[in-house]
Amino acid sequence: MTKPHDDALPKASHSEGTLPSGQYWQSWTVERPAGVVVLVHGVHEHSGRYRHVAERFNAAGYAVYALDHPGHGRSPGARGNIGSMAAAVAGVDLLVRLAAQRHDGVPLFVHGHSMGGLISLQYLTGTPLDRIAGAVISAPALDAGPVSAPERVLAPLLSKLLPDLGVRTIDANTISRDPEVVRAFRADPLNHSGKMRARTAVEIMRTAEAMPQRLPSLTMPLFVLHGGADRLMPPTASELVRDRAGSADLTLRIHEGLHHESHNEPEQDQVLDEIVDWLDAHRTA
Repeated sequence: MTKPHDDALPKASHSEGTLPSGQYWQSWTVERPAGVVVLVHGVHEHSGRYRHVAERFNAAGYAVYALDHPGHGRSPGARGNIGSMAAAVAGVDLLVRLAAQRHDGVPLFVHGHSMGGLISLQYLTGTPLDRIAGAVISAPALDAGPVSAPERVLAPLLSKLLPDLGVRTIDANTISRDPEVVRAFRADPLNHSGKMRARTAVEIMRTAEAMPQRLPSLTMPLFVLHGGADRLMPPTASELVRDRAGSADLTLRIHEGLHHESHNEPEQDQVLDEIVDWLDAHRTA
């Protein structure tokens, strides 16, 4: 698609606030938006890492809202500990309703990446706002790899007794082939640089294991994307959404050679253009 010239870009404004849950949120809005996108970030990061995504969506006429999960970014809580999946989902619901109230009469979309993709799926297979016109799911955290019987017994105990214990290392080199993206991730003080917390790991595992039974109830339009060379979350996670979701309007896009954060790869312009094209095609449905 052809991007608009700078002098034709909608004027965007940035605002921020706190949800009743205490979570931090921010928005990048334009006048008379064609739609609203609620961004849901992944584990150990924060909403500010999606500014360039928001600006691309702004250029296409979309307002964007994003929040920091519990224990992430500027939100309260032990660093890296989401507290519970229910709390993370409740935060998304609060933000969706805030965005809907501020932009009456325009379609809403949810865009979740990695753990944020899992949180989004949990929200959308529950009781989402009926104004949501569709969802973009990027590299959803649906494949935790093989879990041994002892690990399965021990994990809930650790989550309960030692919720902040570090149990898994995430290699920042897996997020992008762009060394500058990796360097910036490591240097960002709002990111969690330690191991994944036991509570977060167990909440992800439990939610991912139950998701195949929930997906048939998801009937809204879906755009699912994944990096074909993702070493952090295999593309089979997105294929599971394709195979199990009940949506009759579902597009799966595997970008060959790309790593975990497709929106932060050298090919990010192509990736974001594809998302905008899909949003444009579904905002009047």
